[in-house]
Amino acid sequence: MGEQDRLREYRGKRDFGRTKEPQGQSAASGAEPRFVVQIHDASTMHFDFRLQVGDVLKSWSIPKGPSGDPQDKRLAVPTEDHPLEYEEFEGVIPQGEYGGGTVIVWDHGSYEPLSHDRQGRPVDFGESLERGHARFRLKGSKLHGEYALTRFRGGKDGDTEEAWLLVKTGGGAHGPGTPDPRRARSVSSGRTLAQVAAAAGEQ
Repeated sequence: MGEQDRLREYRGKRDFGRTKEPQGQSAASGAEPRFVVQIHDASTMHFDFRLQVGDVLKSWSIPKGPSGDPQDKRLAVPTEDHPLEYEEFEGVIPQGEYGGGTVIVWDHGSYEPLSHDRQGRPVDFGESLERGHARFRLKGSKLHGEYALTRFRGGKDGDTEEAWLLVKTGGGAHGPGTPDPRRARSVSSGRTLAQVAAAAGEQ
């Protein structure tokens, strides 16, 4: 499936005459795949967790955000694929638009795919996600170490909404606890949600 098709749902939900979100024209892909965690103050406050798979960012909404504690399993609900440029998006989505509210980049960096089969042979990362279990090592400014995404409900053949768990699996010391989203600062600009919203209101 080409990038145009993979981003059809993303583009169909947005009026790019109103929102400054990227349309997904083109983006350079580095040697290692990228990830980003954004804090999104929309109708409900949540964290958006995105992993580059090919030419798009596979995305999950995580109400409580990622945790560095292996005992703390976090619900992750899949959302539509996003363009690679979304890694850098920070700003205010206008009210009335899909996802209206303020967005900051809480963390970003690269990741190393770690998925393998029962014989220990590497498995394509996109394929491992389709199967419902993927392991990876995050190399971010705040998040480090091994994590796993596991689907526990729904899927291609199910009528129920898909739901996953994001869990720290080891491979290093405990990462940071989940920040207070209203006090958290962007890794890109150093600003809080309130500061980004205020700057947008001044424009």
